[in-house]
Amino acid sequence: MHRHMGGVGALSLAALMSLASGASGELALSANDGKAVLIDGVNAVPANPPADSVTVIDLNATPPKVIAEIAAPASVIGPPSSVAIARDESFALVTGASKIDPADPKKTVPDDKLTVIDLKASPPKVSAQLQAGQGAAGVSINRAGTLALVAHRSEGTVSVFSIAGHTLTPVGKIKLGDDKSGPSHVAITPDGKIAVVANIGTGSGDADTVSVIDIEAKPARVVHTVTVGQTPEGIALSPDGAFLAVGVANGSNKAKNNPFFNDYGLVKVLSVKGNELVPLTEAKVGHWCQGLAWSKGNRTLLAQCMVEKEIMVLSFDGKELKPAGSIKLNAGPAGIRTAEP
Repeated sequence: MHRHMGGVGALSLAALMSLASGASGELALSANDGKAVLIDGVNAVPANPPADSVTVIDLNATPPKVIAEIAAPASVIGPPSSVAIARDESFALVTGASKIDPADPKKTVPDDKLTVIDLKASPPKVSAQLQAGQGAAGVSINRAGTLALVAHRSEGTVSVFSIAGHTLTPVGKIKLGDDKSGPSHVAITPDGKIAVVANIGTGSGDADTVSVIDIEAKPARVVHTVTVGQTPEGIALSPDGAFLAVGVANGSNKAKNNPFFNDYGLVKVLSVKGNELVPLTEAKVGHWCQGLAWSKGNRTLLAQCMVEKEIMVLSFDGKELKPAGSIKLNAGPAGIRTAEP
């Protein structure tokens, strides 16, 4: 069985679906935000920031290698699901939720960018840039590659785009609430069975949790919850659905004098046993880490770390996580995705 990644509101979401035939992707795309640095626990705009970019990574290589870096708007604001790759790996979509304020270069304001990247071009390149909505954040493509949805944190809407080939056409917007409602991501689940959500508390040293939701139950309900630590920023289910990776900030994004500061983040792997999650292993990573991405076969896990401006490569043998190198970047990696089976 395979899982579909997504998120709703302040939650990160993964929903379980039946496996269908088709190749599983081996490209990972990292969206990198040059406008954001962390200074003693405070998100700030650096002087002379590097350009936002998208890094295309070959997961078939050992170790994974960069095959392209493309200039495109990106943002750390919102969930690390600001990238979506078509199932056939022919194109990808990347959102840009923020931009530097034209009136004050030390601040950012919401942006509405949706970039289309042609992955079949050599090298991959931007093929189009569209307007979505203010605070364009989480993005998903349906399995048929005919529909894309974008959630807008700053206007309370979701944009709908039809897709023909690699061409996106705006269809309309779905209003979910006012501009303070903050929809962050939308997941497309053709036949959901369970969902896994990472629940973030107030950011005050909370022992935050990951919960399993039985979607087939009527009504749907939480059936299992596991404590994982401070601020589970991103989650990713392995392509076969056997494991859940959770990126835990662990206080690494707080000021050093904060009582809940820790000088490292954590990546935790839990085994998926029916409707339950069983803690399996963990590894230390960098600071203010964001998204996670598995390789096919579950042998490699990528973890984005904003402060270090690197993607940590972790090897996994089914029992333990071990450091296996890193990919250095010019901007902070803020969102990542692979093609979903």
